[in-house]
Amino acid sequence: MNNTFFGSHQIGVVTTFSELVNTAFEGSMNAICWDRKLDGDFKEIVSKLQLRENVTEVSIEDLLVLQLTEEGNTAREIILNDLQLLTDFGALPTLNLLKYYERDDELDFISTDVYSYHVDRSPVGTNTFLCTYYGAASDILPNDQAVQKILIPEIREKLKALHDGPEEEFESFLEEYFFDLHYQPKPDAEPVNLGQGHLWRIAVDHPDQKVLPCVHRAPVENDGEYRLLLIC
Repeated sequence: MNNTFFGSHQIGVVTTFSELVNTAFEGSMNAICWDRKLDGDFKEIVSKLQLRENVTEVSIEDLLVLQLTEEGNTAREIILNDLQLLTDFGALPTLNLLKYYERDDELDFISTDVYSYHVDRSPVGTNTFLCTYYGAASDILPNDQAVQKILIPEIREKLKALHDGPEEEFESFLEEYFFDLHYQPKPDAEPVNLGQGHLWRIAVDHPDQKVLPCVHRAPVENDGEYRLLLIC
């Protein structure tokens, strides 16, 4: 395993699916990349899929009925194989055609949507897997380049005013509304873009996790372009 390809000790780089799922997170490493350069025409698949909602789940049947060129079929076989690998591993992968995610603009001083840097949390041991086949790709941020938003004094004071309840219930309030999952990049932060075609496994906050959860965000979509994203 190589952990210098992306210039960050946060990221481990592997060359097989087996390594991706079996390599343990350790130290500062909380993201592992199956580094791939994929053949096939993923743009063709995107152009022939039907966007039914702003985030449309694409089924295997949706893929199979597409009339594709040889290059398009190559791309489809890659997606189907990834879905099968993850399903056999015990994950529940979803393929999404994305125009955009819903924005959280209810509060002007803190955002809790997926465009905000955040970590994933689970009550049980799990991982987040993701691969962008087409369109803008997600970013991750080294943990030492991010500040938990609830620790920023001006944000914390506004959250306390919003809570307007007993002090001893404030931390539970932050967790209940997911404020504690969101982070702000430091001024000198250098995000790492996850790129197209690579299959990533990133660390989730759960009771048995031995490393810090991976701070990441969804990208702002490119104008006039959908994303094709596998996630679980």
